[in-house]
Amino acid sequence: MRAGSDQKPRIGCMLCPRACGADRAGGKRGRCGVDEWIRVARAALHMWEEPCISGDEGSGAVFFSGCPLGCVYCQNREISRGERGTVISVERLAEIFLELQQQKANNVNLVTAGHYLPQVREALLLAKEQGLEIPIVYNSSAYETPEALRRLDGLVDVYLPDLKYLDPELAAKYSNAPDYPEIATAVIREMVRQRPRPCFDERGIMTSGVIVRHLLLPGQVREAKKIIEYLHSEYGDRIYISMMNQYTPVPAVKDEPLLGRRVTKREYERLLAYAGELGIEQGFYQEGETAKESFIPEFGGQGVLKAERKHVL
Repeated sequence: MRAGSDQKPRIGCMLCPRACGADRAGGKRGRCGVDEWIRVARAALHMWEEPCISGDEGSGAVFFSGCPLGCVYCQNREISRGERGTVISVERLAEIFLELQQQKANNVNLVTAGHYLPQVREALLLAKEQGLEIPIVYNSSAYETPEALRRLDGLVDVYLPDLKYLDPELAAKYSNAPDYPEIATAVIREMVRQRPRPCFDERGIMTSGVIVRHLLLPGQVREAKKIIEYLHSEYGDRIYISMMNQYTPVPAVKDEPLLGRRVTKREYERLLAYAGELGIEQGFYQEGETAKESFIPEFGGQGVLKAERKHVL
């Protein structure tokens, strides 16, 4: 703060559970890897979400740079460390939402947007004033705070969180976040409070509700079983559960005894069999070969800026 200024000192960022206190407004990067400027790595139709999200036309996925969680095995590591992305304004973000609608996207899919929540909220309000009508999907690691999510109440139609761990030791080992289980379960509870019942349009596209994802990790079938049992017992038919086998080892974990390999067919079959034993009917599973790099999109700035002004950092 300048000497003699009447401005109040800036309070450091407390948006996420890391509560790192970084002066992002002053250009400092937080634990999420970014400052206050919105950085987007891709904004385009995405065909690889759950069928009720992508449909035939695609989901309008907006991939934000940075992430407060920072899993060692991150599938989108190229952007989650805040090292890639195009800087845009709130106004441009609102335009992107409207452009995705014009492209016949089934929804606007905000991928890891929590560390930009104030700006995203502003852009959503602006876009809705200008005619944005398709559902808003909030695609999240669930490492957020319920207080922050309440600012999106009424703006987000579909919540698409992960539930990565219930074991604090595993959360500490793989994401340096032993508090993840406590935080994520509280966040999912808030999401279900906001959108307590799944709703679909005549095409089967979800227009309201919560889908909780769990990415099966190599050697962690027991943990995965605990997670889907918890979700089913806690929420029953109020949510959908998406059980994923698309884990793809990245170079950062190539020497890890478990994370360095893919999930086996037998591991995934055991998880699905257990889901059947529990009586889970509102769920999604993946077929065929999904653990491959082709399921990780290119982050070259597609759709972020208008062609004549495109510049990727």
